Amino acid sequence: MTVGHSVRERRRHTAALRVRAAEQAVVAERLRIARELHDMVAHSIGAIAIQAGVGRRVIDTQPSEARNALAAIEDTSRDTLAGLRRMLGALRQTAPGDGAPLGPAPGLAELDGLVERSLDAGVRVDIEWRRERRPLPADIELSAYRIVQEAITNVVRHSGASACRVIIDCQEDDLFIEITDEGRGPSGLPGAAGYGLTGMRERAALLHGEFTAGPRPEGGFLVAARLPLPVAVT
Repeated sequence: MTVGHSVRERRRHTAALRVRAAEQAVVAERLRIARELHDMVAHSIGAIAIQAGVGRRVIDTQPSEARNALAAIEDTSRDTLAGLRRMLGALRQTAPGDGAPLGPAPGLAELDGLVERSLDAGVRVDIEWRRERRPLPADIELSAYRIVQEAITNVVRHSGASACRVIIDCQEDDLFIEITDEGRGPSGLPGAAGYGLTGMRERAALLHGEFTAGPRPEGGFLVAARLPLPVAVT
């Protein structure tokens, strides 16, 4: 009887651990999806809002500028809708071959498009690549891109700056990312800025990296992240 009871207790304990692990996996996946949606939508809506404001102000006096603003809104909206469809298609997939194929996740190679969209929104982004560029694991590429994207989104929406600088330094063991501007920063502003900083910090933590953000002593705002890189196999 004692042996049988002990076996049943172990089985119950094992089952409980499996249930807890499954619940934690569901929560982690929900947080991942929430971060992706926030980073994708917040950047696009911020750019659209600024372009809409530009178009409204100049529609009577500068019709060509208003048309350019509408074209930028159209392009940004299409890109965002395509990204949302890919994500929702992946969520609906239940078996291989079901639904539309999921496109590749964005990475640092897509920063040029991000720079163009930011310029349309009124912020010039200067990117400085240090050391030799090389392919990185997909999770690091995605997190690095999203951190840069969210930092630029905060510059566009909250800083009041007309330009920002992005430094990407791919060292042997770590990827360093730094985004600086000379604006007022997102401090004291509610809503998306706070969620965005939290999301960036979570992305870095999930990869066992480090993240800092705050006002610079000389003025402006700094976002910096360190993402550890896997040891290269030789």
